[in-house]
Parts: sequence; C-alpha cells; structure tokens
Amino acid sequence: MQKKHLLLLSATVVLFSSCSKLGPLSADNFNVAPNPLETQAGSVPATINGHFPEKYMKRKAIVTVIPELRYSNGTVVQGNTATFQGEKVAGNEQTISYRLGGNYTMKTNFAYADDNKADMYLTFQAFIGSKKVQVPEVKVAEGIIATSELYKKTLGTAQAAIAPDAYQRISKQKQEANIKFLIQQATLRKSELANNSVQEFVKMLQRINNDRQGLNLENVEVSAYASPDGGFNINDRLAAERQKNSEQYVNQELKRIQMQANVDAKYTAQDWEGFQELVKASDIQDKEVILRVLSMYKDPEEREQQIKNISSAFRELADGILPQLRRARLTINYETVGRSDDQILAQINSDASKLSVEELLYGAALKDDLNSKEDIYKLATEIYPNDARAYNNLATIQYARGNYAAAQQFIQKAQSITPSLPEAQANLGMLALKAGDIKTAEQYIANATGANGLSEVLGNLHLAQGNFAQAEQDFSEIYSNSAALAQIMNKEYASAAVTLKYVKNPNGLTEYLKAILFTRMGNLDDARQALNSALAKDPSLSRYAANDLELKKLNR
Repeated sequence: MQKKHLLLLSATVVLFSSCSKLGPLSADNFNVAPNPLETQAGSVPATINGHFPEKYMKRKAIVTVIPELRYSNGTVVQGNTATFQGEKVAGNEQTISYRLGGNYTMKTNFAYADDNKADMYLTFQAFIGSKKVQVPEVKVAEGIIATSELYKKTLGTAQAAIAPDAYQRISKQKQEANIKFLIQQATLRKSELANNSVQEFVKMLQRINNDRQGLNLENVEVSAYASPDGGFNINDRLAAERQKNSEQYVNQELKRIQMQANVDAKYTAQDWEGFQELVKASDIQDKEVILRVLSMYKDPEEREQQIKNISSAFRELADGILPQLRRARLTINYETVGRSDDQILAQINSDASKLSVEELLYGAALKDDLNSKEDIYKLATEIYPNDARAYNNLATIQYARGNYAAAQQFIQKAQSITPSLPEAQANLGMLALKAGDIKTAEQYIANATGANGLSEVLGNLHLAQGNFAQAEQDFSEIYSNSAALAQIMNKEYASAAVTLKYVKNPNGLTEYLKAILFTRMGNLDDARQALNSALAKDPSLSRYAANDLELKKLNR
C-alpha cells in the first residue's frame, strides 16, 4: 500500500512539472484582506497577496487571475483582474520566475449585490504558448460583513424633509405715523394730524383697545427731531417742544378712547443720522462731497459750516432734505395673537377653509399619526392648491409608509408649483438613496440648500457614502436608526447605545442594531435578547440575521 502511495505521489509531481500543464493552486497560495470581506459605500474592496510556487510558472505561460464574488442569491460579480507571464514571454506583464516562483499584490473591488452571504473565488485564464490550459478555481475568502449597507434599511425609517409652516401665534408688529413741522416751529398743524399715517395710527389704537382681532399693546413711542441746521441750543429747545406737543397729542387720543398705555417719549436735537440716510438715498449732485464732510468732521457746528460752504448743494438740502427731518415719529408697538393649538384643531374639524395655509400646515404638525397628518395636508391642497408645501409633505407621508412611487408623484406635483422648493429636492435625494443611486442623490441634495431637516438628509447621504464621521456630526441632534448606524460604524458604541434608547418610534431594525452593538461590545446575553426582539417585531430580518457574521458569536 505504501509503495502505491509513493507511485501516486510521483505521478502527481510529474504531472505538476509537465511542460504542457500548470496544475492547481491552493488557497494557501493566497491571502485576502479583509477576510471575511466587508462592504464600503456600496462596494466590496479586497487586497490579494498571491504567491506562485517554485517551478510553477512555465517560461512560456501567461496567467490571468480573475477574482469573482459569488453571492448566495446567484449573482456573480467579477473584480479587477491581473495578468502574469513566464520568463520567455515578450510582454509587459509582471514576470514570474520559473525556478524561484514569485509574489504579487493585486487590489480588486466588487459591487455589492444586496446579499450579505458571499464567497470570493479566484478563477484563471491560462495559456502555455498558444495553447489554453485549465487551472482550477480556488476559494480564497468566505463570508461578507455588510453592516454598512444597512443604511438602505434604516432609510426606510428616516424622516423625509417636511416643508415648514410660517405660523407664529404671537407676532411682533408696529405701526408708525409721521408729523412734520415748519422750520423753527413746534406747533402741531391740523393738516398734519389729518394725514393718512396719523389717521391710521389713531385707528390702530382704537382697534387694539377694542381687542377684536387678538391684539396686545406693548407701548407707544414718541420720537421728536430737529434738523441739524441752526445752533445746537436752538435745536435742543425746538426738539424738546416738538416732543412735548406730540406726546400731549398721543395722550389726548388715548384718553379719548379710554385706553391705558405706556408712552415713551424722547427727542434728538440735531438729527445728523437721519440727515446722512436721506443724503445717501438722494440724487443730489454733490452728495459724495457732503457724505465725506460728515465722515471728516464730528463737531456739529463745523459740519454745518462746511456743508453751507457747498453753496449749490446747500440750496438742494434746504429744499429737499432738511424739511423731512423736522418731524415727530409716533410708533405703536403691539403683538398679534393668533389661534391657539386647540382652536386651530377645532377649526380644522368645523370649517378648515377659515384657516390660513400656515395654520393648516401647523395643525398637521400637531398630529402624531400619519393618517391625521395626511388628512390635513389634503385639506391644504384643496383649499390652497397653489402652495407646493402641502404636496411635498404628502410625499413625506408616503415615504414613511414605504410607498416610494406615490411619494415621487407628490414631489413632482410640488415641483410643478415651486420648482426650487428645497425640501422637494432633498426628498428626491432620499428616494435616490433608497434606490441605491448615490450619484443622483448627491445632485439632488446639492440643490436642497436651506431645506428644513437638511442635516438628517445629509447624514443619510454621508452614511451611504461611507463617511461615517461626517454622518455622525450631521446626526448630532437626531435620534434615529440611521444615526445609530453611523455611530456603530464609527465605533462610537456608548453614543450609539444612547441614540438607540431614544429612537422615537423604535422598530425591529432598532432592536437589530442593538444586537449588533451589544455583540461588538461583548454583551452577548443582551445581544441575544435584542435579536429575538428584532425578529419578533420584523420577521423579514430572519434571513439577513442568519447570514450576518456580526452575530456569529450568538450561536443561534
């Protein structure tokens, strides 16, 4: 028996060294890193360190090494190839010595085929001279870790960009009136008190006093001014008298309508600031010279004298600018108070048409369940069909439900109304990410500057790109499955644990991420419990879990 074994071994050696054959290679001739393989931004990169043994590469041989990644779903992806030649081949490929053999390193990259079970093989195309010879394939790596690709699943629970409302229940408002005075006078003229701005001022006081529209008065300001021509002492006395008379008028009006209010009064003796603003806005021929004088001279008397020296310009100032500075400005500072949350929701139920589009969009934000939000957004599209935001927000409802085609249709409707709506661009980017089209997603999201919720959209983009550190920064204020995945991939395990704890609507995927996290941290009992919970909540994860090398230690 021993002699037969020796004869068989001798025959094998003769076959291996035959000039007409190359013979098989062993997995021991190759080292693959990483092993198991691991996904990166939609790809599976690998570095192969190979070794041709002594007396293997025939002097006239040409061997092309062809890496293949074979997925359990039947997909076979070919990676980058490398070709080697024997010593008597006239070519430009790496030459391998027949007597000594040789080492080589080649890098390859495979597309990820959405299957977390795959093995890597090397196949060979070999010739000795012009004759093709067979070299058996070799399995060189087993398994694949595809945790980074879980972003495609976390995207399903990500928040799409909601176009915001501009509703403010309490809004600061003001109404102003101007009273002009004749030169060197402080008397309130009837013609000035009858002008439109003063009459509207009085009407607003009456309206606030009646409080029929949810108005709250803060105070009334009286600011009186004198123009900067003339001496300071004269102007100081004149501006003070204008303040006194204007304040007295306001108090009389308040008393007439029986309204209590704080009246804050002040005066400015020489209104150089207003003078400069009016000159800047004018088309006076020498205005640049005048502005230069104002910047060069700080003393009021010197300023006035230098400006008067510009005789042609001073006449224009006296006729067009200075009369506007002899004035008192009356200002009502008040708040408008809109409907409360309860009032808005009640109005939606009774007659939504009486609400503004801002109130409707705000009302939808008050609801937690998707059906209620959807009903309100639909009302908004019916009552305000030319507002793109409600259509965009209906798209976010469909996105949350996994109805991506319907979401696309609503976004297209929103864009037909407002093509540049940033939230619509962001959501098109989210849909492209969900489809695995990162390049298209980049283009859409680049046009989403200023979109509400853009940081979360960017976080998902950077997660898909494999930029986990940037994704973690984007998600800094967000508790979501995607945020937790970014932290896990960035090995920020303590932060990921906190994020997963506070996910607003945890689901099976939340528990699955906990299982991965606990396994990486060595808490296998907690990992098993989380995995069981994940599969109970989402049985569709079972096949993925069965092949997940991250969870191999759990011995399911």
